[in-house]
Amino acid sequence: MAVVHCHGKLVLGFTDLLYRPLAELVPTHKRIILDLAELTHMDSMGIGTLLRLYVHGKTHGCAIELRNLGNRIKELMIMANLLPVFTTIGENNIRV
Repeated sequence: MAVVHCHGKLVLGFTDLLYRPLAELVPTHKRIILDLAELTHMDSMGIGTLLRLYVHGKTHGCAIELRNLGNRIKELMIMANLLPVFTTIGENNIRV
């Protein structure tokens, strides 16, 4: 298992900073937890990156889980109807 602490913005121009290193971890791990407690902003490219990681993980037998979603990120995931796709953990999370 690997825990990745994300911070700042997951937006256009910065998504590969998350995707590339995680894509390399996926084949060697069964579970990767993305701790989003310090993620302040995310746009549609950020959502696309999380979804891309989810599909890449599923293809390689690695679960991608989200932990500590802030209210803004949670609302964005709900609007995109993607929150039910991911396993979410942590005290700030809700299941929809």
